[in-house]
Order: sequence, then structure tokens, then C-alpha cells
Amino acid sequence: TADIANSAVTDAKISALTSSKLTGALPAISGAALTGLTAGITEMDNWRIHTSYTASGINYITSNWERNDTTFQKIGTGLTESSGVFSFPSTGKYLIIFFMSWTSSNASNFNGGYIRVTTDGSNYTRRADGFDDLQANGAHGAVALNLVVDIENISTHKVKFEVEAQASNTLRGDTGRNITGAIFIKLGET
Repeated sequence: TADIANSAVTDAKISALTSSKLTGALPAISGAALTGLTAGITEMDNWRIHTSYTASGINYITSNWERNDTTFQKIGTGLTESSGVFSFPSTGKYLIIFFMSWTSSNASNFNGGYIRVTTDGSNYTRRADGFDDLQANGAHGAVALNLVVDIENISTHKVKFEVEAQASNTLRGDTGRNITGAIFIKLGET
């Protein structure tokens, strides 16, 4: 019934203690002093084009963008879009997934697209591309490409998407589901 002397409690004795021996009110554990932990995904956004249109040659997708609003909520601040140019809410390493769905208007047509990135705010470089070859009129195809970018300055580092069709093919869009669009996930800090 007497108190145990502090000197009698050693690390070896505590580490051998099984959890079944712990009873009574235990102190709350605070995470305030923990270090080296990350918060997980702090930014994730999803955009899509809401209307199909005919594409021929090489063109940027500059209109018909909308944030996914079908059972979806962005994480964090989210990206902003203006005339097809996407700006990031914070610096960091981002995974970009660009997906497209096409319908061919002719036999043996190729179509696809590119992810273009600028680090100076004006000169865009093709950083990823992907293509499909549709072998019949009315054939459907899908292309997806991805890229990890270091966004070091949110004023100058931006992304836009470019599509290319051999002939007048339909780039498919929809306001209720993801058919052509992009997903942005912040993986961590730069």
C-alpha cells in the first residue's frame, strides 16, 4: 500500500509491462510535441470540360472548363482556371493527370494531347504527351497522361492542356461526369 519509489521504476520494467496490466484513468496523449509528421494530402482538385466539341489540328483547351461538382469536394484551396490556364494555390510537388475521350470522324485517325508547363508565366513547354489511333469512323478512344511538376512560384508556374487531332474528331465532354479533364494532387513540399 506504500508508494513505489521513483528509483524502483526502470525502463526495463516498464517495457516488460503488458497492456492488460494497465487499468484506471490513463493520461491523455497530446500530439503537440510530435515532429516529422505530415498532414497527408493538403490539395486535390478535379476539373473537366462540360461540352463536347470538334477538334482539328493542334489546339489549347481554352473554354468549357468546370470544377467537378458531382459528389466531389476539393481538398484545400483548389486551383484556379482562366482561359484554360491553371494556377496553383501553393508551392509544392503536384501530380497532374490529364484524361481525354475521343470519337473519330474518319477511319484511321490519331488524336491525343499534351500537358504544357510554364515556369516564367508565358513560355509553355510540352512536358507530357499521349496519343491513340482510332481505326474506324465513329470509333471511341481514350488517352490518359500524367506528370509530376515542382511548382516553385505560384505567380509564374502554370499549366495548360493542348489537344491534337489528325482530322475533325470530337473531344468529348459532359457536365455530369468526367470524360475529358484533369486531376491535380499535391504530393508534398518542394
